[in-house]
Amino acid sequence: MKVGIIGSGGREHALCQSIKNSNKIDKIYCFPGNAGTSNIAENIKINPEDFENIKNFIIENEIDLIIVGPEKPLVDGIVDYLEKFKIKVFGPNKLASQLEGSKIFTKKICEKFNIPTAKFGIFKNKNDAKKFLDQNNFPTVIKADNLASGKGVYICNTRSEAEIAIDEIFNGKFGKADELLIEEFLNGEEMSYFTVHDGKCFKSFNTAQDHKRVLEGDKGKNTGGMGAYSPSRLINDELEKKIINKIIKPTLQGLSEFGTNYKGFLYTGLMIVDNEPYLIEYNVRMGDPECQTILPRLRTDISDIFLACCEEKLNDVNIKWSSQKSLCIVVCSNGYPDKYKKYIEIKNLDTINLKENDYIFHAGTERKDDKLYSVGGRVLNFISISDSFAKAKENIIKNLNTLNWSEGFYRRDIGYKVIK
Repeated sequence: MKVGIIGSGGREHALCQSIKNSNKIDKIYCFPGNAGTSNIAENIKINPEDFENIKNFIIENEIDLIIVGPEKPLVDGIVDYLEKFKIKVFGPNKLASQLEGSKIFTKKICEKFNIPTAKFGIFKNKNDAKKFLDQNNFPTVIKADNLASGKGVYICNTRSEAEIAIDEIFNGKFGKADELLIEEFLNGEEMSYFTVHDGKCFKSFNTAQDHKRVLEGDKGKNTGGMGAYSPSRLINDELEKKIINKIIKPTLQGLSEFGTNYKGFLYTGLMIVDNEPYLIEYNVRMGDPECQTILPRLRTDISDIFLACCEEKLNDVNIKWSSQKSLCIVVCSNGYPDKYKKYIEIKNLDTINLKENDYIFHAGTERKDDKLYSVGGRVLNFISISDSFAKAKENIIKNLNTLNWSEGFYRRDIGYKVIK
């Protein structure tokens, strides 16, 4: 079977690696991929937003299954487009993808179906948003409605910080903004809960905890993710039932009232307060770097899961997991998430002696003339699986010390809540 993966980040490299482990797969293509995927797949230099050229390549090369990694093609409707040509695609359609494409769309479903979430207001201009701050407690959370690569969420401790956030969003920092959200700040602990869906049923796809802030101690600006660990320390049977019954099932009911169902991965971003889940956000794909942390723990052939979802047969698949712990640390270019240099050589990667349960997934990398270069803000993902988070982290730090890349940085406290 031939498989195509759309995307170029660490998530897509992790997906490539999992798919490569299947004995059903003969060939993998990645659109456009990175230096890491090029060792496993054939990288195809087509922009993920160029639906027609992707479609033509799929048909010409008789690719059997397409997996969409990032959110933007999903929100823009790539699934709907490819399905018109009878191409098998794993991922939600354009309408269902509004769960991530518009935070306000999701909040309105929460309102209608009494899904527990932070109290919120929706504002169409700067003046009304700033007036609302008069009656607001701090800290408060301000969110761009549209896609912002994980960076469109501001946690504001003062009114001046909140006003800057409002100005930046309405001034177009994350694209044209017709509306924004102001939410109450929930004081709890975050958790990422993943499910996989075939349109009729869904199954749990494990849990993780990511670290969004750029600085140690979870301080500084929001990023796409500086590291993660799996499973979350918070998950228990009672909490899982609450997440499914109070949040996921009512959301699927809301989508059904719009005349659609959900296929693909669903990332439910939660705040847990006294063992009660509150919805922070949905992502309509695997998280990044949570995907890199979760997939190495998967013991079921991932191609069986993808095919079952496309054929509405997920109930027939038994998803099995390793009981071990997984940790991921992301290496970023100096300056990220603000300005950073590109095309900086990374010299020592090939000298790292990876053990059986250690992984390096590429993100913003490119290979040119047999040399490896950084081309993004988040560059490499170092992962280890072990019986304890502490041992996994120790393994990663050894490999990071071997890398010794002076043009990059990483957070040294990833997993601090689960490592004493």
